[in-house]
Amino acid sequence: MQALSYTLASSAEAAVAQYAQHQGSARYIAGGTNLYDLMKLGIERPTHLIDVSRIVGMDTIKTEGDILRFGARALMTDVAYEPMVREQYPVLSESLLKAASQQLRNMATVGGNILQRTRCMYFRNGAGSSSTVGRYHCNKRAPGSGCSAVNGLDRTQAVLGTSEACTAVAPGDWPVALMAMDASVELLGSSGQRIVPIGDFYRLPGDTPQRDFNLEEGELVTAITVPKTPLGRASTYHKIRDRESFAFALASAAVALEMDGTTIRSARIALGGVATTPWRSHAAEAVVAGSALTPELALRAGRSAFHDARPGQHNAFKVDLGARVIADALLIAAQRRA
Repeated sequence: MQALSYTLASSAEAAVAQYAQHQGSARYIAGGTNLYDLMKLGIERPTHLIDVSRIVGMDTIKTEGDILRFGARALMTDVAYEPMVREQYPVLSESLLKAASQQLRNMATVGGNILQRTRCMYFRNGAGSSSTVGRYHCNKRAPGSGCSAVNGLDRTQAVLGTSEACTAVAPGDWPVALMAMDASVELLGSSGQRIVPIGDFYRLPGDTPQRDFNLEEGELVTAITVPKTPLGRASTYHKIRDRESFAFALASAAVALEMDGTTIRSARIALGGVATTPWRSHAAEAVVAGSALTPELALRAGRSAFHDARPGQHNAFKVDLGARVIADALLIAAQRRA
């Protein structure tokens, strides 16, 4: 049994200072719904946990001014049911309500949610697992060991943003909505505060798939901000999965539209379940911008998002499914125009 120590942080600054004392062997914990899983699988092996769940003000939801600001330890449920979010930014609310289960949403934080690691079965059951050491190869767990998903069971793997080293799909719903809404992540580390656009927060696997996020050692997510925009009202998060609840997306789309009558003035389109990161499709946005939306145009936009797709042996269906999910999401969002 591995020894494990624990401290309860009184502030974000204190948490960062405590992390520095443990020289990279510490991990922050709030809801714990993802970290505990990773610890059980032997993927994470911290010797010290820093509990940030009691830090005053880090669970605050602010909707006044020019931005929406969600403290990192705000619960998924609380953000999803915040009146302004639900009424004016349904894409944000729906992405949270279509994730996990009610019990998990009542426990999990929005900051922890953006830090989820992949559910790729080779990652979760591969190199480093006490029950399957040597059975599977995973570059995320053991860099340089190979990727068993390549030429393996890849039905749930990514078709966009893949590399020879990794095809693991990004798991979250909320990050896809944040990508569509040009969110930013507020971070605190030993060098001070910084703000990272959500599009720069996630890393493509390339040849370093073990690094999922552009985080410096010991940095703590303190808040997520979303600029207020008229695109929020005509928005939706549309998700297709193997079962109706508590399942990760096979394909999903976050869509937000600014419309003039039936004409789309501008669009934001992001994809989930099909890529190695939350995936913004500027190509699909360009197809619909300045045009009156029709089912045919919506499907053409959806298909344009997969122009560079690289399906494997068993996940080619995601190309057509993903295109149709985008098309449906565009039509749903357009019906919500003010």
